[in-house]
Amino acid sequence: MCQAVTKKQVMLHGADYNPEQWAHDEAIFEEDLRLMKKAKVNVMSVGIFSWAKLEPEEGIFDFNWLDTIINRLYDNGISVFLATPTGARPTWMSEKYPEVLRVTKQRQRNLHGMRHNHCYTSPVYREKTTIMNTKLAERYSAHPAVLGWHISNEYGGDCHCDYCQQAFREWVKDKYETLDALNHAWWTTFWSHTYTSFTQVESPAPHGEEFVHGQNIDWKRFVTDQTLDFYRHEVKPLKEKNANIPVTANFMELFEGLNYDRFKDDLDIVSWDSYPTWHFEESDLDVASYTAMNHDWFRSLKDGKPFLLMESTPSLTNWQAISKLKKPGVHHLSSLQAVAHGSDSVQYFQWRKSRGSSEKFHGAVVDHVGHEHTRVFKDVAAVGASLETLAEVVGTRIDAKVALIFDTENRWAINDAQGPRNSGVHYEKTVLEHYRGLVAQGVNVDVISSERDLSTYALVVAPMLYMVRSGIGEKIEAYVEQGGTFVSTYWSGIVNETDLTYLGGFPGPLRKTLGIWSEEIDALRDEEYNQASALTGNALMLNGRYRIKELCDLAHTETATTLMTYDQDFYRGYPALTVNHLGKGQAFYQAARFELDFQCDFYRQLIDQLGIARALDTNLPEGVSVSRRENSEAAYIFVMNFNQRPVTLALKETFKEVLTKETLSGHLALEAFGVAVLKQVK
Repeated sequence: MCQAVTKKQVMLHGADYNPEQWAHDEAIFEEDLRLMKKAKVNVMSVGIFSWAKLEPEEGIFDFNWLDTIINRLYDNGISVFLATPTGARPTWMSEKYPEVLRVTKQRQRNLHGMRHNHCYTSPVYREKTTIMNTKLAERYSAHPAVLGWHISNEYGGDCHCDYCQQAFREWVKDKYETLDALNHAWWTTFWSHTYTSFTQVESPAPHGEEFVHGQNIDWKRFVTDQTLDFYRHEVKPLKEKNANIPVTANFMELFEGLNYDRFKDDLDIVSWDSYPTWHFEESDLDVASYTAMNHDWFRSLKDGKPFLLMESTPSLTNWQAISKLKKPGVHHLSSLQAVAHGSDSVQYFQWRKSRGSSEKFHGAVVDHVGHEHTRVFKDVAAVGASLETLAEVVGTRIDAKVALIFDTENRWAINDAQGPRNSGVHYEKTVLEHYRGLVAQGVNVDVISSERDLSTYALVVAPMLYMVRSGIGEKIEAYVEQGGTFVSTYWSGIVNETDLTYLGGFPGPLRKTLGIWSEEIDALRDEEYNQASALTGNALMLNGRYRIKELCDLAHTETATTLMTYDQDFYRGYPALTVNHLGKGQAFYQAARFELDFQCDFYRQLIDQLGIARALDTNLPEGVSVSRRENSEAAYIFVMNFNQRPVTLALKETFKEVLTKETLSGHLALEAFGVAVLKQVK
């Protein structure tokens, strides 16, 4: 996928580079070139936020400085991801064309400033973007240094200007065609909100309408579609000049503002920016799992193809509530964690720390001191050395037989539902607990939307699938009938795609698949718990009692079999865990929010029952995770220790350790925050 200037297959290692900040001192650029070689970097992202430097006055362009940067980088063995500079517009544009500035949901136009403070619908902004991107394409699309186009930077946010209001009305009219269909979908008879003209449709506003949930969801869909349309507008002149240069847009961790699934077919390569908060808690296991789930989410957008880690910090950030320094070994471990889950790069924000403004204290490879004699620089160079040894891993894929459904539109609907726990139903945390229960078993996991194909998976897990869009329930039912195993939970099958509740009993379209009928759901207070006990001889051979919290579904079995029952309250004896056999497959239903210890036990038994192969055939100590990348010739098993203490694993085979070139058999010893890459020849 990615090749360095030598045309050899390599892991990419680099950073965001902003040489325009140092244009007053040519010696700094020359020093940067020297330091880049010492850090073993081979790629830089350039041109991000450079519009004011590229077009200092309207219609007056200066690319000479960028020519120098790209040519000198290339001469020194460093390729570039060349960015379109649309993440921030120059001041002259905001002054002359105020329509390019965003309007808030309060209907107030912003002043110039910040990033992404522009309207994606604005004809002027689109015109200026086309001019800029066309000139970039004409000048650089044949340059051998350019590995790919870095489109804008971290798309996000919405605009409520008149252009966007009109575009939203047209979007709604195209979708629903008639006012009757619109009014039914949004259930506008409630509170006398019926629309009698499409001209009355507006975006949600705190001083207007915010409680029509179907409207809220459709606005979020529109924002995604309008952002995607602007992305396509950006890419068009680039692809017209040279369709062979890949394009990417860097995404953000667990971002709720856009449905990234809608972008997957337009991206040549998926990339994202990872900023975990290491050492915030006593244990790093939570943040390690959260980061791994993000890696798997972004990797899964392109059906397992390698992605790029476009940004990370080599030390700390400047915007998190508390940003602690990485302990020794953590930078190396977290960088290789990205590779383990499918990345073919490790890149940073930023190469050299800014001297002023909001990110002057954000971590960088080169600190304000300006030399290589720092702990962080040495850590970065060590990562560069490891990436050089992992060249043979480039392009290998992850084959997952387990899928976890994390659906953005479902997330929107759940978080807007107004009940049953407005203090938090914790969809994201619940999905993460299921993910942790799965990866604790040493299996690769794809993280996908509910619309994706399920046929290749032995196990599909869909926690809190509250919104079941048209055709999804039928697809899941067919998957189970054909032999798949499906796991669902409480608060599933509640509404359709416009947030209208299903009539006739929950879980709506999943009722036949799960073989249960949900009558009510009880919300527990924080620090209030119930318990569930496993029935003797249950199909998963679960034993004992498990604590449950937050939500308890009162369900009745129809064709399902009860495996566990509640211990307490007026619904004592009701099913807490069931299984339903349908066709050749089976479907499990967790009626309450179990804690992590249950999920680990549940998925251990289920994966054993299904015979799903683990990435490494061994018992994993707590805090140790594994991930497996492979091609037709070999498998590469990444074993990662996220504990602050050494651990030892038993090995049943003999492996070559790629990083150290050692031959390992019998056992694998990992130091605190250590990582090993085991090669298994096929």
